[in-house]
Amino acid sequence: MSTQKEVGEHLDISDRQVRNLIKDGVLPAAKGPGGLHLESCRKAYIHYLRHLASSSKATVEQDDFEEGSLEYERYRLTKAQADSQELKNQIATQEVVPADFATYALAKVSAEASGVIDSLPLNIIRKHPELSTIQTENIKRELAKALNALSRLERSLPEILDDYIRETTE
Repeated sequence: MSTQKEVGEHLDISDRQVRNLIKDGVLPAAKGPGGLHLESCRKAYIHYLRHLASSSKATVEQDDFEEGSLEYERYRLTKAQADSQELKNQIATQEVVPADFATYALAKVSAEASGVIDSLPLNIIRKHPELSTIQTENIKRELAKALNALSRLERSLPEILDDYIRETTE
């Protein structure tokens, strides 16, 4: 008969994980102190791992490992690598774009739009000389508002991104 610590060492998991697996019914319960049967625990654990591997719903959670343990650090590293690869895949399929690129693209587009808007009053006056001075000034005033909004776009992108994240996660 073995203790939880001995079973943990044999299975290369922490004694805390052994306790959790016993509590969850994965490993057979002890019959008194030091009453775990090593071979039964090993078979049950192998069956459990095979079930996890074959199950499409198999997920490992951070709470399954004792913080600071080798298993915990392996889990964190594996999860970080998987998350990184998933992000790279999403960028490659253009589902996601980096924020720096979005800022660059929007700044470029707003600069182009600013050029078009800036030349609009002169083009309108040339095409419609019948417009009064008041009408022309009103057009210039409204276009100036649009130019000001475009000039603020690049500076306000981080705030817009924060608003977007807040609204989509609620």
